[in-house]
Amino acid sequence: MMNTSRSWVWKWGRAGVMCLFVFGGFAAPHLDKLQQLALSRYGEDVAKSVGEWRNMLPTLGGLDDVEKLERVNSFFNRRIRWVDDRELWQQDDYWASLLETMAKGAGDCEDFVIAKYVSLLIAGMPESKLRLTYVRLQQQANAEPVAHMILAYYPNPVAEPLILDNVDGEIKPASRRTDLSPVYSFNATHLWFRGPHAYSADPTARISRWRDVLARLQAEFTL
Repeated sequence: MMNTSRSWVWKWGRAGVMCLFVFGGFAAPHLDKLQQLALSRYGEDVAKSVGEWRNMLPTLGGLDDVEKLERVNSFFNRRIRWVDDRELWQQDDYWASLLETMAKGAGDCEDFVIAKYVSLLIAGMPESKLRLTYVRLQQQANAEPVAHMILAYYPNPVAEPLILDNVDGEIKPASRRTDLSPVYSFNATHLWFRGPHAYSADPTARISRWRDVLARLQAEFTL
């Protein structure tokens, strides 16, 4: 039984602003450009990693949503090391693009989530089913919860979501992640809050780091 007091199922808002670009519409030439950029900017090893990621994408085409989630979640959880932003980027909080994360082979929770989100969109997952979600993570019983980000998949707008996470690699329904408490969630077109004002039509107006990383993603795929 889902613990509805934790508000995983938030009200679905009206259609928001258009995404800066539609990942799902990207064909081979755009992926060619990304791989060429990886080679010119970071060298052969990173270009090879991008090629392996690119080769994974066509294998998702005939799968159902849950199988897509499992493949993408596993791909990044196995290949990316968790490293704090202060060590990796010498910044308190930096949201990396998919290419930046693959170039480092490392990232923090936001970087895992962004890489998975972009990959699923390219694989044809409807954006309406995906939300990047800030949560409070209870790591130890008597410790203060810490800020964390996960990717939530909603099979429909009012369903209990499935959780993709780098801390717990098994995809589980939200009701089985009693260590998580949602704070707010967003994608490229909506921002959801708890309480009476459940959504905003433009998350980039409120989350500057999200706006910045969307711009970098757009540049990487279209240079």
